[in-house]
Amino acid sequence: MHEPVLLQEVIAAINPTSGERYLDTTAGYGGHAREILAHTNNYLECVLVDRDKAAIDHLETEFANKGVKIVRKDFYSAAEQFVNSGEKFDLILADLGVSSLHLDMASRGFSFAASGPLDMRMDQRQELTAETVVNEWDEKDLQHILSVYGEEPKARRIAKAIVANRPIKTTSELANIVARTTGRWSGKHPATRTFQAIRIAVNDELRLLERVMPLWVALLRPGGRLGIISFHSLEDRLVKRFFLELGGNRFDATLAIVTKQPVVATTQEIAINPRARSAKLRVAVKK
Repeated sequence: MHEPVLLQEVIAAINPTSGERYLDTTAGYGGHAREILAHTNNYLECVLVDRDKAAIDHLETEFANKGVKIVRKDFYSAAEQFVNSGEKFDLILADLGVSSLHLDMASRGFSFAASGPLDMRMDQRQELTAETVVNEWDEKDLQHILSVYGEEPKARRIAKAIVANRPIKTTSELANIVARTTGRWSGKHPATRTFQAIRIAVNDELRLLERVMPLWVALLRPGGRLGIISFHSLEDRLVKRFFLELGGNRFDATLAIVTKQPVVATTQEIAINPRARSAKLRVAVKK
């Protein structure tokens, strides 16, 4: 079963109360939604969004006959639709990143833990896959995403090796090429940053996050809370900057920042759910 990260911390920070309307923009397997809806008891006005078919199928089964609205879209397209139709919410949550179930599923190609196809699509309907990025993008573009999205210090060397070893068909092939290229290593696998960079590029994660945050604020009622859970420094940096731009003590601030520092997982949670070790929660309230 998928373990939702920072569950109790989310509940404490966004403080869901009876009757409030909830939007989960990355509902996944419903872990956060189950707990939040237990507090709001407002199933009929709840909206759960995800772009992954497996997640949507699970949500439709779990929340069948409860009146919850389930939408298969990326969070930006969904937010744009809701803004255009005049929707308003009291609670909005975004749990960014990849579900641990998807990381464990070799056929989805997100991880090098088991060999699988170079896919990495969160939405299986889209055309761009990791295989296209790895085998068709030029060396300069590969170096760029590895450096910017992966913060990989050996980006140039890895990009060169990828191009030299084409065609590459599986996650294990790619991981082995990166490992051979970077030399000796200890601790985190040397392909971790490369896989992160390619996944971000395939799913357009950072651009969509930057574009969607103003829409989420527009969707909040006064007093509404926005919670965002990020899993790497690039995401957290965008969220922190956005909250600071709209928050603070200025007379024209539209947000009040609830979490002065990001909330992180306890050692107990990390022991049970290692995915939580990099999670950071930031929450703000609309004035």
